[in-house]
Amino acid sequence: MDWKAHLATANHNLDAFRQLHPDAAKGYTALHQGTMKPGALGQKEKEMIAIAIGISSHCSDCIGFHMRSALRAGMTRAELADVIAVSMAMGGGPAYMYGAMALEAFDQLSVI
Repeated sequence: MDWKAHLATANHNLDAFRQLHPDAAKGYTALHQGTMKPGALGQKEKEMIAIAIGISSHCSDCIGFHMRSALRAGMTRAELADVIAVSMAMGGGPAYMYGAMALEAFDQLSVI
């Protein structure tokens, strides 16, 4: 998968929804921004949790968007390997497949 193109398409789709129902989109954005602020956990740790949930929920968009943010927050490939391993332990074979996709996203999105 071309992760940059995939995220561009996802952003296009989100923009269409934002125009259709701006209040719902603004509400979700406020929830997301409030939740992802550093607190007891830092931004990187929160992004890694979000990636694990994306893997377990089989959401490639979640994996891509949170991978991009986790990379900006300094997540390493070794840290991602642990995220994938925990996701596999909790989610079995499907998490293994989406974990491999997450590794591909890391490799593509970490190249500037």
